[in-house]
Amino acid sequence: MILADKIIRMRKKNGWSQEELAEKMNVSRQAVSKWEGAQSVPELEKILLLSRLFGVTTDYLLKDEIENEEFTNDDASSGTKRVTMQEALDYIEHRKKASLLIALGVFLCITSPSALVILCAAPFHYDIPMGFAVLMGIVALLVFIALAIGIFSYCGFKSAPFAYLSKDFETEYGVSGKVKELDARFTPFGVATNIIATCLCVICPTPILIAAFFGNSLHVCISVAATLAIIGAAVMLYIIGTVRSRSMHRLMKTCEFSEEGKKQDEAGSSVSKIYWLAATAIYLAWSFISGSWSTTWILWPVAGVIFPIVLIVSGKIVSAKK
Repeated sequence: MILADKIIRMRKKNGWSQEELAEKMNVSRQAVSKWEGAQSVPELEKILLLSRLFGVTTDYLLKDEIENEEFTNDDASSGTKRVTMQEALDYIEHRKKASLLIALGVFLCITSPSALVILCAAPFHYDIPMGFAVLMGIVALLVFIALAIGIFSYCGFKSAPFAYLSKDFETEYGVSGKVKELDARFTPFGVATNIIATCLCVICPTPILIAAFFGNSLHVCISVAATLAIIGAAVMLYIIGTVRSRSMHRLMKTCEFSEEGKKQDEAGSSVSKIYWLAATAIYLAWSFISGSWSTTWILWPVAGVIFPIVLIVSGKIVSAKK
Protein backbone atom coordinates (compact mmCIF):
# COMPACT_ATOMS: atom_id res chain seq x y z
CA MET A 1 0.00 0.00 0.00
CA ILE A 2 1.50 3.32 -1.06
CA LEU A 3 1.69 6.46 1.09
CA ALA A 4 -1.23 8.15 -0.73
CA ASP A 5 -3.59 5.26 0.10
CA LYS A 6 -2.41 5.21 3.71
CA ILE A 7 -3.11 8.92 4.13
CA ILE A 8 -6.62 8.43 2.72
CA ARG A 9 -7.19 5.41 4.93
CA MET A 10 -6.02 7.07 8.15
CA ARG A 11 -7.84 10.34 7.40
CA LYS A 12 -11.15 8.55 6.87
CA LYS A 13 -10.65 6.35 9.94
CA ASN A 14 -10.30 9.52 12.01
CA GLY A 15 -13.41 11.00 10.39
CA TRP A 16 -11.59 14.02 8.95
CA SER A 17 -12.27 15.74 5.65
CA GLN A 18 -9.41 16.92 3.45
CA GLU A 19 -10.05 20.45 4.73
CA GLU A 20 -9.80 19.32 8.36
CA LEU A 21 -6.57 17.41 7.77
CA ALA A 22 -5.15 20.39 5.86
CA GLU A 23 -5.96 22.67 8.80
CA LYS A 24 -4.22 20.33 11.24
CA MET A 25 -1.21 20.08 8.92
CA ASN A 26 -1.13 23.84 8.25
CA VAL A 27 -1.26 23.29 4.50
CA SER A 28 -3.85 23.92 1.79
CA ARG A 29 -6.59 21.45 0.90
CA GLN A 30 -5.04 21.20 -2.57
CA ALA A 31 -1.80 19.97 -1.01
CA VAL A 32 -3.64 17.17 0.80
CA SER A 33 -5.49 16.33 -2.40
CA LYS A 34 -2.18 15.99 -4.27
CA TRP A 35 -0.76 13.75 -1.52
CA GLU A 36 -3.79 11.48 -1.72
CA GLY A 37 -3.71 11.49 -5.51
CA ALA A 38 -0.03 10.47 -5.48
CA GLN A 39 0.75 13.65 -7.41
CA SER A 40 3.24 14.81 -4.79
CA VAL A 41 4.96 13.51 -1.65
CA PRO A 42 4.88 15.38 1.70
CA GLU A 43 8.12 16.85 2.95
CA LEU A 44 9.92 15.04 5.78
CA GLU A 45 8.57 17.57 8.31
CA LYS A 46 5.02 16.83 7.15
CA ILE A 47 5.63 13.06 7.27
CA LEU A 48 6.63 13.41 10.93
CA LEU A 49 3.54 15.50 11.63
CA LEU A 50 1.31 12.93 9.89
CA SER A 51 2.88 10.25 12.06
CA ARG A 52 2.02 12.19 15.24
CA LEU A 53 -1.50 13.07 14.07
CA PHE A 54 -2.40 9.51 13.09
CA GLY A 55 -0.44 7.91 15.95
CA VAL A 56 1.43 5.60 13.58
CA THR A 57 5.11 5.03 12.88
CA THR A 58 6.95 6.71 10.03
CA ASP A 59 7.94 3.23 8.82
CA TYR A 60 4.28 2.39 8.30
CA LEU A 61 3.76 5.56 6.26
CA LEU A 62 6.91 5.28 4.12
CA LYS A 63 7.29 1.53 3.55
CA ASP A 64 4.84 0.22 0.97
CA GLU A 65 5.30 -3.39 2.11
CA ILE A 66 3.83 -2.60 5.57
CA GLU A 67 0.08 -3.01 5.15
CA ASN A 68 -1.13 -2.98 8.78
CA GLU A 69 -0.91 0.08 10.98
CA GLU A 70 1.98 0.31 13.41
CA PHE A 71 0.91 2.54 16.27
CA THR A 72 3.33 4.60 18.34
CA ASN A 73 3.51 5.32 22.06
CA ASP A 74 4.70 8.92 21.59
CA ASP A 75 1.78 10.30 23.55
CA ALA A 76 2.68 8.26 26.63
CA SER A 77 6.18 9.73 26.69
CA SER A 78 5.01 13.28 25.93
CA GLY A 79 2.33 13.21 28.63
CA THR A 80 -0.54 13.63 26.15
CA LYS A 81 -3.51 11.46 27.01
CA ARG A 82 -4.80 9.19 24.23
CA VAL A 83 -8.53 8.63 24.54
CA THR A 84 -9.65 5.10 23.70
CA MET A 85 -12.90 4.20 22.00
CA GLN A 86 -14.38 2.89 25.25
CA GLU A 87 -13.36 6.02 27.16
CA ALA A 88 -14.96 8.21 24.50
CA LEU A 89 -18.22 6.22 24.58
CA ASP A 90 -18.24 6.25 28.39
CA TYR A 91 -17.79 10.03 28.38
CA ILE A 92 -20.64 10.56 25.90
CA GLU A 93 -22.93 8.31 27.96
CA HIS A 94 -21.92 10.13 31.17
CA ARG A 95 -22.73 13.53 29.64
CA LYS A 96 -26.05 12.17 28.37
CA LYS A 97 -27.07 11.29 31.93
CA ALA A 98 -25.52 14.45 33.36
CA SER A 99 -27.49 16.61 30.92
CA LEU A 100 -30.75 15.40 32.47
CA LEU A 101 -29.54 16.05 36.01
CA ILE A 102 -28.08 19.47 35.19
CA ALA A 103 -31.32 20.42 33.41
CA LEU A 104 -33.34 19.33 36.46
CA GLY A 105 -31.09 21.37 38.78
CA VAL A 106 -31.48 24.50 36.66
CA PHE A 107 -35.26 23.94 36.49
CA LEU A 108 -35.39 23.82 40.29
CA CYS A 109 -33.41 27.08 40.51
CA ILE A 110 -35.68 28.87 38.04
CA THR A 111 -38.92 27.70 39.63
CA SER A 112 -37.74 28.04 43.25
CA PRO A 113 -39.54 31.39 43.85
CA SER A 114 -42.88 30.01 42.61
CA ALA A 115 -44.21 28.87 46.00
CA LEU A 116 -43.15 32.15 47.64
CA VAL A 117 -44.91 34.22 44.96
CA ILE A 118 -48.17 32.25 45.29
CA LEU A 119 -48.13 32.09 49.09
CA CYS A 120 -47.57 35.85 49.37
CA ALA A 121 -50.91 36.41 47.59
CA ALA A 122 -52.82 33.57 49.29
CA PRO A 123 -53.54 35.45 52.60
CA PHE A 124 -55.55 38.07 50.67
CA HIS A 125 -57.96 35.36 49.47
CA TYR A 126 -57.81 32.69 52.16
CA ASP A 127 -57.62 32.68 55.95
CA ILE A 128 -53.85 32.15 56.13
CA PRO A 129 -51.53 34.27 58.33
CA MET A 130 -49.20 36.35 56.16
CA GLY A 131 -46.13 35.55 58.27
CA PHE A 132 -46.76 31.81 58.04
CA ALA A 133 -47.33 32.00 54.26
CA VAL A 134 -44.12 33.93 53.69
CA LEU A 135 -42.18 31.55 55.93
CA MET A 136 -43.45 28.49 54.03
CA GLY A 137 -42.61 30.19 50.74
CA ILE A 138 -39.05 30.90 51.85
CA VAL A 139 -38.65 27.33 53.14
CA ALA A 140 -39.83 25.97 49.77
CA LEU A 141 -37.41 28.27 47.94
CA LEU A 142 -34.48 27.12 50.08
CA VAL A 143 -35.41 23.44 49.65
CA PHE A 144 -35.48 23.83 45.86
CA ILE A 145 -32.10 25.59 45.87
CA ALA A 146 -30.60 22.97 48.21
CA LEU A 147 -31.78 20.16 45.93
CA ALA A 148 -30.29 21.95 42.91
CA ILE A 149 -26.93 22.43 44.66
CA GLY A 150 -26.92 18.75 45.62
CA ILE A 151 -27.55 17.76 42.00
CA PHE A 152 -24.79 20.04 40.70
CA SER A 153 -22.34 18.70 43.30
CA TYR A 154 -23.18 15.11 42.37
CA CYS A 155 -22.63 15.86 38.66
CA GLY A 156 -19.29 17.46 39.45
CA PHE A 157 -18.24 14.40 41.45
CA LYS A 158 -19.22 12.00 38.65
CA SER A 159 -17.37 14.15 36.08
CA ALA A 160 -14.05 13.98 37.95
CA PRO A 161 -12.75 10.85 36.10
CA PHE A 162 -13.04 12.74 32.80
CA ALA A 163 -11.11 15.83 33.93
CA TYR A 164 -8.29 14.99 31.51
CA LEU A 165 -10.54 16.00 28.61
CA SER A 166 -10.22 19.63 29.67
CA LYS A 167 -6.47 19.38 28.94
CA ASP A 168 -4.51 18.41 25.84
CA PHE A 169 -5.47 14.98 24.51
CA GLU A 170 -5.59 12.92 21.34
CA THR A 171 -8.05 10.24 20.29
CA GLU A 172 -7.03 6.75 19.27
CA TYR A 173 -7.53 5.24 15.86
CA GLY A 174 -11.19 5.33 14.73
CA VAL A 175 -12.52 7.33 17.69
CA SER A 176 -13.10 10.58 15.78
CA GLY A 177 -14.98 8.76 13.04
CA LYS A 178 -17.28 7.02 15.54
CA VAL A 179 -17.95 10.24 17.46
CA LYS A 180 -18.67 12.08 14.21
CA GLU A 181 -21.22 9.40 13.33
CA LEU A 182 -22.90 9.72 16.76
CA ASP A 183 -22.95 13.50 16.42
CA ALA A 184 -24.65 13.25 13.02
CA ARG A 185 -27.33 10.98 14.53
CA PHE A 186 -27.90 13.34 17.45
CA THR A 187 -28.06 16.58 15.43
CA PRO A 188 -31.80 16.34 14.48
CA PHE A 189 -32.73 15.85 18.15
CA GLY A 190 -30.48 18.72 19.22
CA VAL A 191 -31.98 21.06 16.63
CA ALA A 192 -35.52 20.03 17.67
CA THR A 193 -34.85 20.74 21.36
CA ASN A 194 -33.49 24.19 20.52
CA ILE A 195 -36.49 25.03 18.33
CA ILE A 196 -38.97 23.90 20.99
CA ALA A 197 -37.04 25.79 23.70
CA THR A 198 -37.14 28.97 21.63
CA CYS A 199 -40.89 28.62 21.04
CA LEU A 200 -41.50 28.11 24.77
CA CYS A 201 -39.52 31.28 25.55
CA VAL A 202 -41.68 33.21 23.10
CA ILE A 203 -45.00 32.02 24.57
CA CYS A 204 -43.92 32.06 28.25
CA PRO A 205 -45.72 35.40 29.07
CA THR A 206 -49.07 33.98 27.91
CA PRO A 207 -50.27 32.84 31.41
CA ILE A 208 -49.53 36.30 32.86
CA LEU A 209 -51.36 38.09 30.05
CA ILE A 210 -54.42 35.87 30.48
CA ALA A 211 -54.45 36.28 34.28
CA ALA A 212 -53.97 40.06 34.02
CA PHE A 213 -57.15 40.40 31.95
CA PHE A 214 -59.39 37.74 33.48
CA GLY A 215 -58.06 36.92 36.99
CA ASN A 216 -57.46 38.38 40.41
CA SER A 217 -54.15 38.95 42.20
CA LEU A 218 -53.86 35.29 43.22
CA HIS A 219 -54.39 34.19 39.64
CA VAL A 220 -51.68 36.60 38.53
CA CYS A 221 -49.25 35.11 41.06
CA ILE A 222 -50.13 31.60 39.92
CA SER A 223 -49.56 32.71 36.32
CA VAL A 224 -46.11 34.00 37.31
CA ALA A 225 -45.30 30.54 38.67
CA ALA A 226 -46.60 28.99 35.43
CA THR A 227 -44.40 31.35 33.40
CA LEU A 228 -41.36 30.37 35.46
CA ALA A 229 -42.19 26.71 34.86
CA ILE A 230 -42.39 27.30 31.09
CA ILE A 231 -39.07 29.15 31.13
CA GLY A 232 -37.58 26.34 33.21
CA ALA A 233 -38.82 23.73 30.73
CA ALA A 234 -37.32 25.73 27.84
CA VAL A 235 -33.95 25.96 29.58
CA MET A 236 -34.09 22.24 30.40
CA LEU A 237 -34.53 21.36 26.72
CA TYR A 238 -31.74 23.72 25.72
CA ILE A 239 -29.35 22.22 28.30
CA ILE A 240 -30.18 18.62 27.36
CA GLY A 241 -29.39 19.33 23.72
CA THR A 242 -26.36 21.52 24.32
CA VAL A 243 -24.57 19.39 26.94
CA ARG A 244 -24.78 16.25 24.82
CA SER A 245 -23.70 18.06 21.68
CA ARG A 246 -20.75 19.72 23.43
CA SER A 247 -19.50 16.34 24.70
CA MET A 248 -19.06 15.13 21.12
CA HIS A 249 -17.62 18.45 19.94
CA ARG A 250 -15.05 18.24 22.74
CA LEU A 251 -13.88 14.80 21.64
CA MET A 252 -13.68 15.89 17.98
CA LYS A 253 -12.17 19.29 18.88
CA THR A 254 -14.64 21.04 16.62
CA CYS A 255 -17.00 24.05 16.92
CA GLU A 256 -16.54 25.66 20.34
CA PHE A 257 -13.56 23.37 21.10
CA SER A 258 -11.56 24.24 17.98
CA GLU A 259 -8.84 26.86 18.30
CA GLU A 260 -11.12 29.54 16.84
CA GLY A 261 -14.04 28.32 18.94
CA LYS A 262 -11.99 28.49 22.15
CA LYS A 263 -11.11 32.12 21.47
CA GLN A 264 -14.76 33.02 20.86
CA ASP A 265 -15.79 30.98 23.90
CA GLU A 266 -13.35 32.90 26.10
CA ALA A 267 -14.73 36.18 24.76
CA GLY A 268 -18.29 34.93 25.26
CA SER A 269 -17.50 33.91 28.85
CA SER A 270 -16.23 37.40 29.66
CA VAL A 271 -19.26 38.99 28.01
CA SER A 272 -21.58 36.63 29.93
CA LYS A 273 -20.09 37.58 33.29
CA ILE A 274 -20.36 41.31 32.58
CA TYR A 275 -23.87 40.94 31.13
CA TRP A 276 -25.40 38.99 34.02
CA LEU A 277 -23.64 41.07 36.69
CA ALA A 278 -25.07 44.19 35.03
CA ALA A 279 -28.53 42.57 34.82
CA THR A 280 -28.41 41.67 38.52
CA ALA A 281 -27.34 45.20 39.47
CA ILE A 282 -30.16 46.70 37.38
CA TYR A 283 -32.71 44.28 38.85
CA LEU A 284 -31.73 45.04 42.46
CA ALA A 285 -31.58 48.82 41.89
CA TRP A 286 -34.94 48.85 40.11
CA SER A 287 -36.58 46.65 42.75
CA PHE A 288 -35.28 48.59 45.77
CA ILE A 289 -36.02 52.01 44.28
CA SER A 290 -39.50 51.17 42.99
CA GLY A 291 -40.43 48.62 45.66
CA SER A 292 -42.32 46.68 42.96
CA TRP A 293 -40.77 43.28 43.47
CA SER A 294 -43.89 41.66 42.01
CA THR A 295 -43.21 43.22 38.60
CA THR A 296 -39.43 43.69 38.37
CA TRP A 297 -38.96 39.94 37.81
CA ILE A 298 -39.90 40.61 34.17
CA LEU A 299 -36.29 41.77 33.68
CA TRP A 300 -35.03 38.16 33.77
CA PRO A 301 -37.01 36.68 30.84
CA VAL A 302 -36.29 39.83 28.83
CA ALA A 303 -32.57 39.54 29.65
CA GLY A 304 -32.69 35.87 28.70
CA VAL A 305 -34.18 36.63 25.29
CA ILE A 306 -31.63 39.39 24.59
CA PHE A 307 -28.63 37.39 25.84
CA PRO A 308 -28.17 35.19 22.70
CA ILE A 309 -28.21 38.34 20.55
CA VAL A 310 -25.46 39.85 22.72
CA LEU A 311 -23.35 36.69 22.35
CA ILE A 312 -23.80 36.64 18.56
CA VAL A 313 -22.81 40.31 18.26
CA SER A 314 -19.76 39.86 20.52
CA GLY A 315 -18.72 36.80 18.49
CA LYS A 316 -18.97 38.80 15.25
CA ILE A 317 -16.85 41.57 16.78
CA VAL A 318 -14.14 39.07 17.84
CA SER A 319 -14.11 37.51 14.36
CA ALA A 320 -13.94 40.95 12.72
CA LYS A 321 -10.99 41.98 14.90
CA LYS A 322 -9.16 38.78 14.05
